[in-house]
Amino acid sequence: MAGFQRSGVTTIVKRLTEEPRRLITVFGPRQTGKTTMVRQALGQIDLTSRYLSVDEPGPLFGGFAVGGTAEQTSLAEAVPTTEWIASQWREARRLAEREPQQFVLVFDEIQKVPDWSEAVKGLWDADRQQRTRLHVVLLGSAPLVIQSGLSESLAGRFESILSRHWSLSEMSEAFDFNLDQYVYFGGYPGAADLIEHEERWRDYILRALIEPHLERDLLAMTRVDKPSLLKRLFELGASYSGQILSYNKMLGQLQDAGNTTTLARYLDLLAAAGLLAGLPKYSGSAHRRRGSSPKLNVLNTALMSATSGYTFQEARADRTFWGRLVESCVGAHLINTAPSNLSVSYWREASLEVDFVIRAGSRVRAVEVKSGHGQVSDNSLREFERRYNAPRSLTVGEGGIPLNEFLAAPTDEWFRLP
Repeated sequence: MAGFQRSGVTTIVKRLTEEPRRLITVFGPRQTGKTTMVRQALGQIDLTSRYLSVDEPGPLFGGFAVGGTAEQTSLAEAVPTTEWIASQWREARRLAEREPQQFVLVFDEIQKVPDWSEAVKGLWDADRQQRTRLHVVLLGSAPLVIQSGLSESLAGRFESILSRHWSLSEMSEAFDFNLDQYVYFGGYPGAADLIEHEERWRDYILRALIEPHLERDLLAMTRVDKPSLLKRLFELGASYSGQILSYNKMLGQLQDAGNTTTLARYLDLLAAAGLLAGLPKYSGSAHRRRGSSPKLNVLNTALMSATSGYTFQEARADRTFWGRLVESCVGAHLINTAPSNLSVSYWREASLEVDFVIRAGSRVRAVEVKSGHGQVSDNSLREFERRYNAPRSLTVGEGGIPLNEFLAAPTDEWFRLP
């Protein structure tokens, strides 16, 4: 890991070396390296900074600038309110006035301060009127809350940098992961040094990642009337990842599950948190897509492996489970790397089925995963191409694009292939 940095670091550095015309926001799922990216960026610029975390009382990190000055602060006696944001902002303005260059103020886990976006809007607008040379960076691990606050109160005032789950190439370069390790252990950098001790690794994923996501982050996003149902739905989805499961079947397996509308909403919340997606069935009709049975797919295969009970060796020996793990890995890669203009779904008609469909407007492309765990017919791909006038379908795995090669390029590159 020493010396490795994600591409987002370069983007943050570039933004911080420009005039502060817009807020810089860095958000994404828990444990994807948001804080590390910002710290690395601060260490590469000659600017003084102040780093504040709403989540951590006690001495906090300040600047990491080469040649800059590190300002430190403590939240031990502070209550995270909008007044606290304002007081820290005013102090940063005072410090910025003493600096020959720009000053950087960072708020980590900003979404945990109630009404944060309105407070930031007023302070930022005042800075623009006064032409204050103050960069402000906002970090958050509840993407839905951050996006809501930005779109509702801060429209036109920010540039976002999304921290996604780590790719195979990143885990390979930073931690020397091979392909099978990535398929099973997934892309959480904080757990990478534990994979030789699988019980510790599994406990870390379950206790330090999944539980905080379900018990804190998701409940902070929006009102959740049935938190226990949300947790059981995630567990069900992780165990069925790579499979199509109707809402009625989910209702049959979950106690006190309410109705299909509740389940659909909770699946959307799990997807927003970077945990689990419910892919819709592809259809020419938007109404049919909304009412379809979802195909469940974890957004990081560590979530599927840790909850499965399989060890790494047991998972590799079970061809059916490993096949679903590989398919889930491909699905997670497509979803995580798809830009906003591309959507990912699946297709099924009678006995015909396509694992994934990438769509942009009326243009579509099919992706089929062949992991060797069963017979796969090309009839489904040919029929899909015929019905929707689709370009040549992509086959990943045996007889097609090698899995490691497919995982090395983002979704839009595969979509644009002739």
